[in-house]
Amino acid sequence: MVHVEQLSTRRPAVSVEELLKGFVPSPRFGEVSFATYRPDPAQPSQAQAVTMLAEFGSATAAKPGGGFRKFFGGKSKAAAKGAGKPAGIYLDGGFGVGKTHLLSSLWHQAEGPKAIGTFVEYTNLVGALSFRKTVEALSTYKLVCIDEFELDDPGDTVLMSRLMRELADAGVKLAATSNTLPGALGDGRFAAVDFQREIQVLADQFEILHIDGEDFRHRGLPTPPEPLLNSDLDARMRRDFDGKTVAVDDFATLVDHLAGVHPSRYRQMLEGIDAVVWRNVHTITEQSVALRFVVLADRLYDKDVPILASGAPLDQLFTPEMMTGGYQKKYFRAVSRLTALAREAQEASVPQPVG
Repeated sequence: MVHVEQLSTRRPAVSVEELLKGFVPSPRFGEVSFATYRPDPAQPSQAQAVTMLAEFGSATAAKPGGGFRKFFGGKSKAAAKGAGKPAGIYLDGGFGVGKTHLLSSLWHQAEGPKAIGTFVEYTNLVGALSFRKTVEALSTYKLVCIDEFELDDPGDTVLMSRLMRELADAGVKLAATSNTLPGALGDGRFAAVDFQREIQVLADQFEILHIDGEDFRHRGLPTPPEPLLNSDLDARMRRDFDGKTVAVDDFATLVDHLAGVHPSRYRQMLEGIDAVVWRNVHTITEQSVALRFVVLADRLYDKDVPILASGAPLDQLFTPEMMTGGYQKKYFRAVSRLTALAREAQEASVPQPVG
C-alpha cells in the first residue's frame, strides 16, 4: 500500500537551528571519504587534489583569529609566507569529475563545527535569516564549504563574496567548487579566472586546484525516459513504491505552490517523501519560476528521490532561451539531475527474475 501525500499542501515552518542542521552532505555523499574517491590514473590532477585537500582539512583543526585581516592588515610578507596553508581552497573543473565527492570528503575529515551546502543554499539562508544573522551563525564554524559557486548572477555573487570576506575575517576556513558547462570543455573551460575576479581581495588566499577528467555522467544533455501516460501513473506508482510515501502533484499546482514557500525550506518540504509523481509536466516559461524549480530539483537530487512523470519530457522543462541564456548552467544541472532521478525510477520498475 502506498501512502500518498502532496508537496503542494506542505508549508514547513523551520527554525534557525533546523536550517543550519541542513548544511551537511546530502545522502548521496553521507559516507564518502578521500579513500572512496577513485582518481583516474590518466588524470594526475585528481590524485593531487586528494592530497592537497587532505592537508587543507587537517589545518582546519586550529582556527586562528583574525582571518584575512592578518594578511591584509599590516602583517609582514615574511609572516604571511610563514603561515603556510591557504586560507581557502577552490576546486575548478567540469561536470562530473568528482568535485562534490571531494568537498564532502573534506567536510567529513574536518573536526569541529562545519557547514557544507550549495551556493544557492547559502544565498537562501541569507534571505531567510538576514545577512548579519547568517554571518553571526557561520562565524562560529571552523570550515564552510560552498558547492557549485555560481558566477551567473551578479547580485548573488557580490552577496556571497561579502559573506566569504566576513567569515574569513572571523578565521573560518573556506572551500568552494564551480562547474563549467559540458560544451565548454577544452580550451578556457576553467572558471578560476572568473572566480578570482569576483572574490577580489580574497583571491590571493585561495589555492586553486584544477581537476581534469571526463564527465562520468554524460556529455551534453542526457536523454530522459519517455513520459508515462496519465492513465499509467497510478498503477506504476503502486507497483514500484509499495509501502512507501509518495508525493503526487499536478505539475502546474506544484509550480504555483513553490512561489509561496521560501527556497530555504524546500529541503524540509521533502521530509519523509520516498518518491514523487508529477502529472502533466509542462515547459516553464517564466525565469523566476524556473529558478525556483531548479532549487527543488537540487533538493530532490540531494535526497535521491525517484520521479515518475507524465506530460512533457524532462529535457523540455525549460525553454530553449533559458537553456542558452545567462542561467544555462543552472538549467543544465537541473535537467541532468531530474533525468537521473527519472532513470532511477525506471530502473526500479524492471521486473526481477523469479526463482
